Amino acid sequence: MKTKRATVYFESDLHKALKFKAAETDQSVSELVSEAVRRSLHEDAEDLVAFRERAKEPNLAFETVLKDLRRRGRL
Repeated sequence: MKTKRATVYFESDLHKALKFKAAETDQSVSELVSEAVRRSLHEDAEDLVAFRERAKEPNLAFETVLKDLRRRGRL
């Protein structure tokens, strides 16, 4: 896989934790960061799909939802 170099600044404690985890898992800091970013972007994509799928659902008033939850014994 072709890679690109980027400069990323971390808080000292976070950088220390990343280096420690990299050593524990026999991975590089770069691999850990790439995987975390990949996972985050994947979650965002899943959220966008869910938002699109639910876009046509009717909006419900908060009070209506509360009443329904209480009526069904969920609250």
